[in-house]
Amino acid sequence: MEHPLYVIVFFSLLLGLTRCAGNMKTFPQDFEFGAATSSYQIEGAWNVDGKGWSMWDHLVRTTPEHIVDMTNGDTAAKSYFFYKRDVQMLKELGVKNYRFSISWPRILPYGRPDYVNPYGVAYYNALIDELLANGITPFVTIYHWELPQNLNEQGGWLNDEVVNWFGDYSRVLFQNFGDRVKHWMTINEPHVHCHLGYEIALIAPLISVPGVAYYECSRNILLAHARAYRIYEAEFKSTQRGEVGFVTCMEWGVAESNSTNDKDALENFQALTIGQHMNPIFSESGNFPQKLIDLVNSASIRQGLNESRLRPFTQEQIESIRGSADFLGLNHYTSRIIYRNESLNGTFPVPSIYDDTFYGDYPHPSWFFHGGYVYEYPRGFYDLLIHLKDNYNIPKIYITENGAPSLRGEGRLNDTHRVRYFREYLSAMIDAIDEGVNVRGHFAWSLMDNFEWTLGYTVRFGIYDVDMEDPERKRTPKKSALVYKEIARSRIIDYNYDADPYTPSAASGRNLSIFITLLLATLKVLL
Repeated sequence: MEHPLYVIVFFSLLLGLTRCAGNMKTFPQDFEFGAATSSYQIEGAWNVDGKGWSMWDHLVRTTPEHIVDMTNGDTAAKSYFFYKRDVQMLKELGVKNYRFSISWPRILPYGRPDYVNPYGVAYYNALIDELLANGITPFVTIYHWELPQNLNEQGGWLNDEVVNWFGDYSRVLFQNFGDRVKHWMTINEPHVHCHLGYEIALIAPLISVPGVAYYECSRNILLAHARAYRIYEAEFKSTQRGEVGFVTCMEWGVAESNSTNDKDALENFQALTIGQHMNPIFSESGNFPQKLIDLVNSASIRQGLNESRLRPFTQEQIESIRGSADFLGLNHYTSRIIYRNESLNGTFPVPSIYDDTFYGDYPHPSWFFHGGYVYEYPRGFYDLLIHLKDNYNIPKIYITENGAPSLRGEGRLNDTHRVRYFREYLSAMIDAIDEGVNVRGHFAWSLMDNFEWTLGYTVRFGIYDVDMEDPERKRTPKKSALVYKEIARSRIIDYNYDADPYTPSAASGRNLSIFITLLLATLKVLL
């Protein structure tokens, strides 16, 4: 270097690169990005082209007051008509994957394969072909809470026959779309679906038989999932060469204190909300967690019953369920503080899943509240992923839903709170990957504003704004869409995750590699 100016420039860049490397986290080269939706929440066209009634179509007509803003999904974002615009949005984002669900009653209006609706098949064929033509891989959810009303009236998820109904429906989808769809997810969020739909009657089908219906629903969902998996394995996998996964939604629990009561409460929380659906598929036992089996059995005996309300699996059923997933689809939004003290005495219905597990929960007051049910605690995401790695034999994980709703009072497009949420949660996820968690991809929830079940349109999770007053349902990218696009493009988060201090060993190594790469590039320019 002949001139002092070169020295000054070199050391200035060196200082800047050091700071930059310290604030960067990178994704693995094969990591995939995508966005997610579900059929009832975006499609509309509730009675168009031969579609049958779902239990949600029935709910919004018979008890419209159950939706907080008295709205419904009859029209929603009109994706049935504007699916090509949806695909354009995915291209604008630069993501290569789209998770969407297929409406059971749009394909089988009466629930059974006696009649397959050709218009429903044509719609999903058109959507899948449009995705593939634009270089976007479809990840298809077979069931996202749209049970045909005809089957709901026959007992739905409380009728053991639903296992065969779901298997037959899944076979129709494999036959019609499996030549192009290589990533299937059977059933979305069994704990949420059974808890809100069959324990406390918050969502369709509005059934409340506490301590009984929830367990029956969960049991049948696991058996139905396994039925679909084994059908694909036996009849389609050798020719279609796809994979079938299972989707759960998990909150992370943090014990309020180190007391024996609180730690035991946390174990009960994990057995119910995580282990109940993870253990049968991903553990060697192939069965419910022993902790949960013992809790429900003891409570049932206290209540004078001759057998447990948690009906056991047969050995044949255990063998069918065990190992019945090629990947885990993990939906995660928030965490809870878990506790147990005398204030809980006498507060739970008997029987109920709350009385069985006997824990209380609440969000920590320091966690930022986004609205709906989402409290921001990214450390919980990291801890959950580490817990799954340490406790289960999971082939691979896709984060199939993760996001935050709109904050009241904030501009619809300038969603800075959601930007922070994504950066912090993605940063926590990278730290878990650096610790050996096999996370292969992340799907932002949601691609666009949609009908948020009983919350109607009062909260919006979309990274694209949808003008619900516009007949054309104009879609406009929010700030979060632009930031997510840049993260997917650069594969870097230029943000130092420090919401809760911890230092996984591999993270610093990865940042060092970034620094060395940038330093060598700088030397090449200067010399």
